[in-house]
Amino acid sequence: MAAEKNGAPGARRTSPNVVLAIYTAAIFLSAALLFAVQPLFTKMVLPRLGGSPSVWSVAMVFFQAVLLAGYAYAHGLTRFLPGRMSVFVHVAVLIVAALTLPLAIASGWGRPPVRGETLWLLGLFAVSIGLPFFALSGNGPLLQAWFARTGHPAASDPYFLYAASNVGSFLALISYPLVVEPFTRLGEQTQGWSVGFYVLIALIAGSGVLLLRSRNALPEGTEAGAAEAPPPTWRDVAAWVGLAAVPAGLLIAVTAHLSTDIAASPLLWVIPLALYLATFVIVFQRKPIIPHGSIVFIAPAFVIVLVATYVFGGLDNILLTMGMNIVAFFVIVLMCHGELARRRPPARYLTAFYMWMSTGGMIGGIAAGLIAPHVFSWVAEYPLLIVLAALCRPGGTAGQGRWDNLLWGAVLAVALAVVIGGLVVGHTLDETKYKIGIGVLLAIAALFWRAPPKFAAIIALAFVAVRLYEPDVGIRSSVRSFFGVHKITDTSDGQFRTLQHGTTEHGAQRIRNADGTPVTGRPEPLTYYHFTSPIAQGIKAARERKGGPIHAAVIGLGTGSTACLTEPDDTLTYYEIDPAVVRIAKDTSRFTFLSSCKPDAEIVLGDARLTLADTPDGRYDVIVVDAFTSDAIPVHLVTREAMALYLSKVAPNGLILMHVSNRHMELASVVAGIADANGLVTWVNDGTGDEDDANYKFSSTVCAVARNDDDFSDAMADDDAWLLQEPDAEQWVWTDDYSNIVGAMLRQLKK
Repeated sequence: MAAEKNGAPGARRTSPNVVLAIYTAAIFLSAALLFAVQPLFTKMVLPRLGGSPSVWSVAMVFFQAVLLAGYAYAHGLTRFLPGRMSVFVHVAVLIVAALTLPLAIASGWGRPPVRGETLWLLGLFAVSIGLPFFALSGNGPLLQAWFARTGHPAASDPYFLYAASNVGSFLALISYPLVVEPFTRLGEQTQGWSVGFYVLIALIAGSGVLLLRSRNALPEGTEAGAAEAPPPTWRDVAAWVGLAAVPAGLLIAVTAHLSTDIAASPLLWVIPLALYLATFVIVFQRKPIIPHGSIVFIAPAFVIVLVATYVFGGLDNILLTMGMNIVAFFVIVLMCHGELARRRPPARYLTAFYMWMSTGGMIGGIAAGLIAPHVFSWVAEYPLLIVLAALCRPGGTAGQGRWDNLLWGAVLAVALAVVIGGLVVGHTLDETKYKIGIGVLLAIAALFWRAPPKFAAIIALAFVAVRLYEPDVGIRSSVRSFFGVHKITDTSDGQFRTLQHGTTEHGAQRIRNADGTPVTGRPEPLTYYHFTSPIAQGIKAARERKGGPIHAAVIGLGTGSTACLTEPDDTLTYYEIDPAVVRIAKDTSRFTFLSSCKPDAEIVLGDARLTLADTPDGRYDVIVVDAFTSDAIPVHLVTREAMALYLSKVAPNGLILMHVSNRHMELASVVAGIADANGLVTWVNDGTGDEDDANYKFSSTVCAVARNDDDFSDAMADDDAWLLQEPDAEQWVWTDDYSNIVGAMLRQLKK
C-alpha cells in the first residue's frame, strides 16, 4: 500500500540486489569513461604543443572546471527537478552528447598560437569533448541522489557509491598506460570509448526506470536526520573547499614535477591521479580500509619526506625518487580527503557537498596549473602547496608548555637570522653545511608535529632557507613559460654559464678562463655539442658528403650551441616552440653562440612537426632533432610519421641526426624501428669516450639515419663508435597513435 500511495505500484517488484547492481554498474562505468578520456584525449592533443608537460596541467584544469559544472548541474537538477523529471532531462543530455562522438580534435584547431597557448588549449578541449565530458561529470552525484530515493535498504547513506565510482576511475586510469596504450592504437581506443558511452546510456536509463518504479522519496531516517542536522554553514563550505583545493593543486604540481624529467606521457599522468582517486575509495567506505586517525598521526613524517626529496632530489635512481614523491603525496592527500569524508553532511545535502568539493578542486587546479606559471618565475607552487598541506592536518593545542614556548621562541629567532642573513648579507653555505642546516630545520619541525601551524611554519622556513642558501648555485635569472622553467646559472667558480630545464643541462658556455680573464672570440660549443660529439661528427659528415656548404636544420634551439658547429657559408634554420628560449639564446648578455657564430640563422617559432611541413621538400642536407623538455624527448618527434616528414625535407644524400640521450628510456631501438618503417638505415653512437664533466663536455647517444649506408661519410664508417642499429622485430613501431613508454623504460633498466 505504501508503494501505491507514493505513485509507484511496482515499487517492490525489483530486488534490492538488482537495484544495487544496476546503479553500481552505471556509476562504475561512468567514472571509468570519465577518467579514461582524460589521458586518451590529452595524448591526442599533446603533439600540437610540442609534447609539453603543461598540456596535462591545463587539461587537468579543464577537467576540474567541467567536473564542477557537471556537479552544479546535478545539484540544480536534484533541487529543482527532483526524482522522475530529472531522469528524462539527464537521459536527453546524454543522447545529445552521444551525437558528438567519436572523440576527435575539432576542425579548425590545427596550429596553436605563438602566445596564449593556455586559452587556445582550453578552447580546443571545450569544443572537442566538452559536451560528453559534461554529461559524464553529472552522473556521480545524480545517480547517488536517485539511489537515495529508490527505497533500497542502503539508501540512507549513498556515499558508499562514491567509493565505487572512484574504483572505476582508478582502474580506468591504471589500465590505460599498462594495458590500453601499449596494446591498442588511438583509433581503436576512441571506438571502444564510444561503445562504452552507448552502454552507459542504457544503464542510466535503466537506473532511471528503477527510480520511476520506486517510492521516489528520501528514506524516513534520512529525512529525520536531515531535519535535526542544521544545514551546512559557510564555515563548513570553506573547509570543504580548502580540503579539496590543496590536494588538487598538489596533484598538478607533483605530476608536472615527475613528467617534466621523464616524458609527458599517460603513464606519469595517471599514477598520481589514480592514487588521488584511490584516496576517495578509501575514505568514503563505510568502514575505511585505513583508519583516518592513523593517517593523521603519520602525515607529518611524510611531509618531511616530501620536503627532503624536494631539497635533496636528483637521486640517480629515478624509481626511488618517483616512489618517495608519490608515496608522500598519497599519504598527504589521504589525510586531506579523510578530513573531507569526516565532515560530509547528511544525504539531503549530498549534491551541494560534491559541488563545493569540486569547486575546491577547480580552485586548486587553476592556482597550480594556470595562475602559478604566470605569477612565479620558478616552481614556487610546489613548496607552497606542501606547506598548505601541513596546515590541513587537524591538531590540538599541543606545544603550549613552557619548554615548548621557549623552543618556539628560539625557532623564531633562527628564522629571523636566516632571512636577514640570506637577504642582507647574501651568505652561501657549502654543500655539507647546507645539508646539515636543512636537516636540523626538518628535525625541529618533527618536534612540533602535533601543532600544525608551528609545524607548517618551520617547513616554510626550510624552503626559504633552500632558496637563500642553496650551494654552488648562482642563478642569474629564471624564465618561465608555458613550456617550463629555464634557469640561467653561473657556476661557483665563474667559468661557465649554463641553461637548465628541469634537472637537465640544455647548454653551457665558458665565460671566463681558469685565470679569471673573460673569454673572447668565437665560443666553443660544449655539453652535447662539443667538437668530438656525435652531433658534431654528423654535421661534419654531411658537409663532407656534399663537398661544400650545407643547409642545416635543427629542431630545438637551446642556447644555440649548434650554430658554432657550422661554417660561414652554411645556412642554418632553427625550429623552436618556446619564445622564451629564443629570447634567452638571442640575449648576448646571457649566451653568444648565435651572435658570434650564426647571427643570420633563421628561427621558426612553433611545433616542428607543423612548421617543418611548410618547408620545401629536399631542402636540408642535415636535420638535427634535438628537442627536449628537461630529459624528456617529445614522443611525437619519434614516430614513423615524424620520420617520414624528416625524410621528405632532407636532400637525397642527406642525414637525419636524432639526439636520444635519456636517463630513463632506451630510444635507439625506437628510432631504428621508425627508420626501417620508412626504408632507412640507422647507425648509433653512444659517445661514451668523450666525457669531461668538469669542462661541461658530456657524452650523448645519437642516431644517424640515412637512405643507405653510402650516405654516411668515410670518417663515420671508419669510426668504431658508430654501429649499425637493427630494428627489433618484437617491438611495435611507434606511430602518431601508438607509443610504449613503459617498454622504453624497462629496456633502459635492463641496460
